[in-house]
Amino acid sequence: MTTPILALAGGVGGAKLALGLCRIHPPENLTIVVNTGDDEVFHGLHVSPDLDTMMYALAGLTNTETGWGVAGDSFNALEMLGRYGAPTWFNLGDKDFATHVRRTQLLDQGLPLSEVTET
Repeated sequence: MTTPILALAGGVGGAKLALGLCRIHPPENLTIVVNTGDDEVFHGLHVSPDLDTMMYALAGLTNTETGWGVAGDSFNALEMLGRYGAPTWFNLGDKDFATHVRRTQLLDQGLPLSEVTET
């Protein structure tokens, strides 16, 4: 019998920890609790920076140059928002925007963040 493991994680470091744990332990024995204290609404969308970093890392989608965001992402939507005078200090890529649009839709339907993340 394998001992279950609980990890508390946030940010790029937490994602690296989770990746390491996944390499040496069966995923069904891991529970990773991710920081949501930095969640915020940007451009009307629910953004969970630490959760996104974790999801992208575990899915093999992370931009390895920055440690966050989606590899090969573009920033066309953010550029257009800037042209309209919207704040652009928080770098949200186009693929990343899709994550936030869908998350916001599901949250607006009443699903809890934990269930939205599993979807």
